[in-house]
Amino acid sequence: MRIVKEHEERRNEILNSAQTLFVTKGYTKTTINDILQAVGIAKGTFYHYFKSKEEVLDAIIERIIQADVTKAQHIASDATLSAMEKIFAILLAQAPQQGDHKEQLIEHLHQPDNAEMHQKSLVQAIIHLSPILTEVIEQGIEENIFQTNYPQETVEFLLVSAQVIFDEGFFQWQPEEMLQRATAFVQLIERALGAKEGSFQKMLTILLK
Repeated sequence: MRIVKEHEERRNEILNSAQTLFVTKGYTKTTINDILQAVGIAKGTFYHYFKSKEEVLDAIIERIIQADVTKAQHIASDATLSAMEKIFAILLAQAPQQGDHKEQLIEHLHQPDNAEMHQKSLVQAIIHLSPILTEVIEQGIEENIFQTNYPQETVEFLLVSAQVIFDEGFFQWQPEEMLQRATAFVQLIERALGAKEGSFQKMLTILLK
């Protein structure tokens, strides 16, 4: 008997199977036929949901980023937290936990075959997280703990530099090199935001995790 699935259920089934293939086989090596076989659907059914493999990739990235954005928005909207408390809470929430799905995904994104998927995930993370962090920085300006005339631009520069310099897919720093750069980045954040010296020292623990 033919099984008719709800639209969102079938769409997520395609995304789940494609994501598994992308991170294990590699995005460039995965074909639409591979996805069809993994899900057990006809080509016409696939094209009912997605126009291309690239569109599937975009949807997977959007789903991953949205989970992080939801966490960040929840923290940023907590009126009981100071700006500094929100920043550290958001950063901790973004960090993958050992053994979880996100950590496994990030590990696979660092493979050469997943370069396009990796690049898109970095760009989307910056685009969607920067507005939330900008609001937190603006709160910090009101609290007189930050001083900057360009909160949004400062957040964007800091996110881009952090995403690149601390990405193991781009650089494989030795422990002492990583410590040096993490220490320099903490100082950079404090100066860029006009924050008190030492106020971001706790970030070293997050960067060196």
